[in-house]
Amino acid sequence: MFNNISEKIFFVAIASIFLTMCAPPEISSEEIAAAERAKRDSIKQVRCPRLMSTAAEFYKNRDWESTVRVYGELTDIGCDEEDPSEVYLYYAIAYEYLGKYDSSEYVILKGLSYLPDDISLRKRLAFAYEKQNKIEMQMNELDRLSFLSPQDIKVKTDLAKLYEDQGLFDDQISVLRDLLDIDPTNEGAQSDLAKAYEKSGKDPLDVYRSRFENNSSNVSYGLDYADKLLAAERTRDAVNILKEVVDLDPSSKVILRKLAQAYDSSNRLDDAAKTYEKLFRLDPRDFRVAVKISEVYLEDQNFKSSFDWADKAVTLSGEGEAYAAKGNLYYKAFQACRSGEISNNDRIVASLAYRQFNEAEKRNFTRYDRSKSWLKDNEVLFEKAQWFMMEDDVKNRGYIKASSSCYGWVSERLNKDKNW
Repeated sequence: MFNNISEKIFFVAIASIFLTMCAPPEISSEEIAAAERAKRDSIKQVRCPRLMSTAAEFYKNRDWESTVRVYGELTDIGCDEEDPSEVYLYYAIAYEYLGKYDSSEYVILKGLSYLPDDISLRKRLAFAYEKQNKIEMQMNELDRLSFLSPQDIKVKTDLAKLYEDQGLFDDQISVLRDLLDIDPTNEGAQSDLAKAYEKSGKDPLDVYRSRFENNSSNVSYGLDYADKLLAAERTRDAVNILKEVVDLDPSSKVILRKLAQAYDSSNRLDDAAKTYEKLFRLDPRDFRVAVKISEVYLEDQNFKSSFDWADKAVTLSGEGEAYAAKGNLYYKAFQACRSGEISNNDRIVASLAYRQFNEAEKRNFTRYDRSKSWLKDNEVLFEKAQWFMMEDDVKNRGYIKASSSCYGWVSERLNKDKNW
């Protein structure tokens, strides 16, 4: 075919050049990767909007199984890259509605790999931990959120509640103090802080004081603060607070009663009686308030006023407690006025006490049984022997009255007993 070697060599050279020109160029790995990305992007441009729309429709219709399926497809082809926050948030919520909190946790953690400081995702993660009873992880997540979103009151409230549930009162106090730095008038936080102090064994007075000062029109807070002051035996301070609270609500029976009790505890008996009288005027049918007024006046040895209120209580109710209050008044007056030999006046008043105690007992009120027994056992009553010695005019009218100066307030008469 070829006449000489030179022709053969020439032919081979020409063939090589031709083959080289016909062979495809070599493609680099970078070019291959770029081509793959272009292909994937082309698919995403078509499929991602459709899948996002489909997922949104399923979510709107509360078809949670379909929602998680479509969001799974979205993430598989990379549709999550443009807006991972929205994709993983709704993906996780759909799992929550299905009760699959472990799957919700997994999805959120994947989303957080793109957006580690996303507040919404971290809130869902804390919720997923809560539902799975992963308490330690929930606390850690809420603590992280408190750092990432320091003005978020709900996060701090939830964290404080979690600390309380776990008995971590010092941590709860710290969080609540931070919360109150943000919102000083937050009543819930103030109440929780006071309770946390008590549970931790710390003195809560400053907390109650601050809570009332920051909410000076809140009657309940004033009462709470006053109660704590009374418990701490700071009666004078309690009285001052209760006077402020009374000004806020002058018609409150609760406040007036507490103020009267505080006056009584601090031995300001006249103020206590006057305050109880204000309370009685709010409800003139409340015989127990009348009994209390009688007791306060009796404590102050104002026997006349004590009698008037005890008698009013009997008239209002006819209850055993009212008769007992009247009997106790006579009994205490007898003990205060008698001296040396028991006089007929003493015996008359002792007998009035005894008869009132009897009326109380008939009505099943037996608080003063020991006093009643003492009168009988110590033979201080006005009885047949004393009646026998009375003048005829006294016997004829059938009753006798106490007449000494110490008993000048006694208006009630002692009627003759049928056995005399």
